[in-house]
Amino acid sequence: MAKRRKEGAEAEEPLDFQIPKFDEEAFIKKERRNIKTMFIAFLFGLLVAAVCFGFWVLLEGSFLRWELVLLVAVVNSIWIRYIFLKLDIDLTDFGRKGWLTSFVTYFFTWLLVLIVLVNPPFYDGEAPHVDLVLLPGMQEPGGTILFAAYITDNIGVTKAGITFTITDPNGTVLTPEFSFEKSILRYTYQNPQNLLGTFNYTAVVSDTNNRKTTVSGSFSYSTDVLEVSARTTDIISTDSIIIKADEQISTNNFRVFYRINDGSDINVNRDEPTIKGKYETSAEFKGWAANSTIDVTVFAEARHYFINVPDKFSNTVRDSETHLFTTANDPNIGTEDTLVEWNATLAALRQPQPPNTLNYITPYPTSIGATPGFEISVFLVAIVAVVFLFRRRKNKKTT
Repeated sequence: MAKRRKEGAEAEEPLDFQIPKFDEEAFIKKERRNIKTMFIAFLFGLLVAAVCFGFWVLLEGSFLRWELVLLVAVVNSIWIRYIFLKLDIDLTDFGRKGWLTSFVTYFFTWLLVLIVLVNPPFYDGEAPHVDLVLLPGMQEPGGTILFAAYITDNIGVTKAGITFTITDPNGTVLTPEFSFEKSILRYTYQNPQNLLGTFNYTAVVSDTNNRKTTVSGSFSYSTDVLEVSARTTDIISTDSIIIKADEQISTNNFRVFYRINDGSDINVNRDEPTIKGKYETSAEFKGWAANSTIDVTVFAEARHYFINVPDKFSNTVRDSETHLFTTANDPNIGTEDTLVEWNATLAALRQPQPPNTLNYITPYPTSIGATPGFEISVFLVAIVAVVFLFRRRKNKKTT
């Protein structure tokens, strides 16, 4: 029993542990040193960013522009240690974390300041972006050509900064009057003399800093943009009516349709879904009538949507030749539903298209959601880094 009591008494004896004395003076000295080094790294980042901005301007047009400027920033980072030593900063217990904090502060200061300097209003390094379309690219006599352009610039473009000329097949240079509102240029060429052949155009867009973008091209007028090939008398529902369309009507898919006696549109499928030069229809669609004489006019609609612009830009080619058909006594004539265009809304909802949908997709509104740019991403990373550093310092103080 005595032995157990002795063991219990020994177990109850307090441990020989003393809390180390907090050296407030050393702690304050260390924190001041850390704040001083961070501030010096910040100022050095500002200086190198200004130097790199000069290199950025001098290297305009170089394909290694960003890489060379980044190299300048990385190489100059070695001066941080030299500056600390020149200022007699005690680095005996600076450690890896201290150096990492200094270099991170320097790098993100340099990067953020440089991004601000190489963008407006400090610097304009980009010419205007011009997205110009012609609708259609090839037209029949009597038709028009619609010019539409979506013009954007980081500084700004005014109508006075746009010059636009058209040269007709006779060599006559025209300077048409166009409209320019909300970044959209519009002009409709009438071709009042019904000239045939190739026309050339040139558009020069200058921003307020006189940076220029030149867009040029051509369009043409011809009598055979649309051609119809078919039997014209006593046709039945199974007879094919072939429509040939010049692919220069539009670089995008264009809709081919016809009207019977100036009625509603009757869309036409492609003979092969991937080939936009040949279309096929028949008298089986609604609008045709048996035992009748029918006047058919063929059209092609060229359509375009600029990205993030909901407005539709379109123009039509009308076949200058009229086509007269006579139909036989066939009960299947005019019984099928007319074809409809591919529906983008149904596709977005993952719903099936109607069975009488065209076998090709015509242009529809498109948009690209706004996403954080490179500058915002870097800014967020910098904020996270700063928060991390301050939390780490706060933890040190509490311990």
